[in-house]
Amino acid sequence: MTQIFSDPGDTPHELIEKTVDDPELTFHQAKDLAKKIAQEKCKNCMILSWKNGKTGEFYPTRECGTQNKPAWIYYAQARGANLTININNGEYIFMILIIED
Repeated sequence: MTQIFSDPGDTPHELIEKTVDDPELTFHQAKDLAKKIAQEKCKNCMILSWKNGKTGEFYPTRECGTQNKPAWIYYAQARGANLTININNGEYIFMILIIED
């Protein structure tokens, strides 16, 4: 298993904001959409962290680092997240690592 760590300040980062006109949009549907969007950019990608703005749930749930930002954001940034997909203005947020060949 390979661990990926980087300096969060050195990683170029892209933000994609997507609006889905469906008040019944579930977390799983949003996650599938985020995967699809990420895979359109690059087949080699993985979701490192996420937040469900409807419920306040996020992953990972453990504390990570001593930064002045939420642990789930720091966790993804420290592991090289270079794509954030924000669905419905924070309703669902996914931080993704795109691995270029």
